[in-house]
Amino acid sequence: MDNFLSAEIANGVSVGEILSVQFLASILGSLLSAVLVLVIGWALAAWLGRRVRNLGHKERFDETLFNFLGAIVRYTILVFTFVFVLNRFGLQTTSVVAALGAAGLAIGLALQGTLSNVAAGVMLIFFRPIKTGDFVVVNGQMGTVKDISLNYTELASIANVQIIIPNSEVWGNTITNYSAYDVRRVEWTFGVGYGANLGTAEKVILDTIMADPRAHAEPEPFIKVTNLNDSSVDFLVRIWCANADAFAFQGDMTRAVKEALDAAGVEIPFPTRTLVHENSAVKDGLRVAGSGGDTAA
Repeated sequence: MDNFLSAEIANGVSVGEILSVQFLASILGSLLSAVLVLVIGWALAAWLGRRVRNLGHKERFDETLFNFLGAIVRYTILVFTFVFVLNRFGLQTTSVVAALGAAGLAIGLALQGTLSNVAAGVMLIFFRPIKTGDFVVVNGQMGTVKDISLNYTELASIANVQIIIPNSEVWGNTITNYSAYDVRRVEWTFGVGYGANLGTAEKVILDTIMADPRAHAEPEPFIKVTNLNDSSVDFLVRIWCANADAFAFQGDMTRAVKEALDAAGVEIPFPTRTLVHENSAVKDGLRVAGSGGDTAA
């Protein structure tokens, strides 16, 4: 280095010029390396982000989770790239990292409600207790799942009204999922009169329901007398069917069994009340006293 400076000075070049050229070269080299690092970091972040997001097309999980994870991977790489570039220029990155940590803590405290929804959204998407298209009851709300985002779950009610539920209230409450299994058991209660032949009534009810192609013979159907009501003998009936047929099957068979019992002459009772009125004449006057009583039949 000394020989180089001596030679340059001998050629009429000042020391200041030599140092300024070296300084500019050093700055230029640092700038080029920083740009190179930024380009590589940006390309690597974008590539890894896409790779993570593309996993959503191949795995059994919903794409929303992988989009979220892909964004985390991308921005994490960009942050490390930015810190490395600052370090290349001689800046103290320790204070920068500390400032970023403090800012992240402040943001986390300010958005703790939102972040709890995001955390619950990740759990919903990852473990999938519900998915798009399921018919569910969540937090007292019934409807079809239309969307599960990182912040909220969208339902469409039976009347096709939009219902938005924060994910923290979905994950933290009981979920009833009517679409989780392929088959369901449908239940009815049919009442017949006390004078009806129970064997005939049972056969009419069971034959009518099992004649429908939606009824499954396995598992075995259940029909038993389970209650002696005030005005009826009640049969409890449980039949298995495909999940998608459950609601229509239940409604159709309620009407079909009623019509079949009528055709078979089996009485379908309704609550009645018999009034008994007793009159007695009072010997010492014209007043007639009435006493009434009622019984339920």
